[in-house]
Amino acid sequence: MAVGHLGNHLLMDDHGIFGPGSVTWRVMGEPILLVGGIRALLMQGLHPRAMRGVLQNSTLMDPNEAWARFVRTTEFVRVRTYGTTAEVARAGRRVRRIHASLTAYDPDSGEHYRLDDPPALRWVHVGEVDSYLTVARRAGVGLSDADADRFVAEWREAAEVVGLSRDEVPGSVAELEAYIREERPGLRFVPEASHPLRLSLNAPLPLLLTPLRPALPALTLLAFATLPRWARRLYGLPATPVGDLWATATLRTLHTGLGLVPAQVRYSPSARRAHRITAA
Repeated sequence: MAVGHLGNHLLMDDHGIFGPGSVTWRVMGEPILLVGGIRALLMQGLHPRAMRGVLQNSTLMDPNEAWARFVRTTEFVRVRTYGTTAEVARAGRRVRRIHASLTAYDPDSGEHYRLDDPPALRWVHVGEVDSYLTVARRAGVGLSDADADRFVAEWREAAEVVGLSRDEVPGSVAELEAYIREERPGLRFVPEASHPLRLSLNAPLPLLLTPLRPALPALTLLAFATLPRWARRLYGLPATPVGDLWATATLRTLHTGLGLVPAQVRYSPSARRAHRITAA
């Protein structure tokens, strides 16, 4: 099988690469993690090669293409989190095939590179893990320090799905933070990219979801506020302790409010199924 450690999960009851008892299943179904998904994209946008790979291979402002890309990405996250081993392997093969077939140009070095460039993939992976974990903990999702380390370690399985080796990515919160510190000198927002906050004001949405448009700038602003101060500065935004306090308070308020919504409405079908399996 192309993804090395997936074979370990070929059990009679196939719950994929995470499964019941995992911190990932406990965390990823929470609706507040939508903010974490937006934050992950903002972290990705600070890696020049990762950002240029997207810019040069996506029609971001074409409403049909942009929405189709969002749907594909959302479905990939769902399958990777809750799918069977076979479903995850199939989704991983598709993503790796696409990344291997596309290239981008780096004007800083004068080089062309493939989208499966390991340093860029590694940054995208770490940005995603860090974003989900940060938003979950600041929102008040119950996670101990040991749970946080387990979450990071579990996502080594997810790294293999996109073509990275599990040993190439952090396995604990301390390793995650150390990697981000090491990468910071090479991070910046490339000048040819449109600012995400400005894009959110004119987000391309299908007609059915047009009523949600007013909420997108607010969610994007909240996601920005959850970034580290150094990352906000790279986007040209204010970065103060007051902003940190506002972000944490807003996340907690939203998460508490969402907790009042009945589970049948609050959670996606896949998350509800995961809860039933875990409870059983």
